Amino acid sequence: MDLKFNSSRKYISISVPSKSQAMSPHIKSVDDIVVLGINLSKFNKPTQFCICVSGVFMFYLIYGYLQELIFSVEGFKPFGWYLTLVQFGFYSIFGLIELQLIQDKRRRIPGKTYMIIAFLTVGTMGLSNTSLGYLNYPTQVIFKCCKLIPVMIGGIFIQGKHYNIADVSAALCMSLGLIWFTLADSTVAPNFNLTGVVLISLALCADAVIGNVQEKAMKLHNGSNSEMVLYSYSIGFVYILLGLTCTSGLSPAVTFCSKHPVQTYGYAFFFSLTGYFGISFVLALIKIFGALLAVTVTTGRKAMTIVLSFLFFAKPFTFQYVWSGLLVVLGIFLNVYSKNMDKIKLPSLHGLWKKSVEERKTRTLSQTV
Repeated sequence: MDLKFNSSRKYISISVPSKSQAMSPHIKSVDDIVVLGINLSKFNKPTQFCICVSGVFMFYLIYGYLQELIFSVEGFKPFGWYLTLVQFGFYSIFGLIELQLIQDKRRRIPGKTYMIIAFLTVGTMGLSNTSLGYLNYPTQVIFKCCKLIPVMIGGIFIQGKHYNIADVSAALCMSLGLIWFTLADSTVAPNFNLTGVVLISLALCADAVIGNVQEKAMKLHNGSNSEMVLYSYSIGFVYILLGLTCTSGLSPAVTFCSKHPVQTYGYAFFFSLTGYFGISFVLALIKIFGALLAVTVTTGRKAMTIVLSFLFFAKPFTFQYVWSGLLVVLGIFLNVYSKNMDKIKLPSLHGLWKKSVEERKTRTLSQTV
């Protein structure tokens, strides 16, 4: 739209560009959500949801298998941070390639926001990868399912929030499930180490924040998935590289991986590729449906990962894993229910009792007749 002022005649001329005129690619792509070349904006909401959920499950199940496979390589467990460095490097390359394929290549989200997101991403993925050197894979995953606990604690102490009985019950179920699962793991796993619990707990705190920060940034600035991945992971790559260089952890890792290139770099490439595809679908879920539904979907995927871990990798097993896992699942259900109480109407105990009495009366009348 052009505005023209003329001081002598004192009039304003307003011209609106026609549809045939070229518009900014930023305006054209406001409503477009493209994942791996698929324009999800062309589909209705249920189809978008099915595509995103299928992508998350397919790629992240392969991702989880490859992650555990890498850490099963003898001698690799101390190099979790180096794996994260390689993973961030691959993610940055994939993001750069994808960004070149789209029309609008401008960065829309501020650099300061990306520095915060990168820091949280490093904490989430770096600490999570490193914890596998100390924990069984199912134990690590069950911890990652319980993001609600640090979210609630932060909400109470930082924002002064109040939670309903369903949220409190969800956190209680998750906490008891975690304690039970951890005790079971310490009993049957010969290599159990409390350091792994500390590391995955810290990763959980960072993971609890990052989803909401990403959602706010992408919706506020209309950032694309490829932009988010490129800048957050490339900045995170620099963070980890500086950290490993300062702590002298880079040289031993490079030496070890150069002796086992296929089992480390080869697996890491496919591990990163499936993770990149998976995170693209997760970001699309966050942008379209919000962080809550995205967390629910990824939690379901984690439950499936635990089952596959016991099927594909030999490890000690006890039924305490099952009962404690069911407690965590109950906590997840209560969390989802508390956020959708207006949509999900569960029958009350009074209602069930009243219905039972009425059915009994009806049965008695029919027998009398």
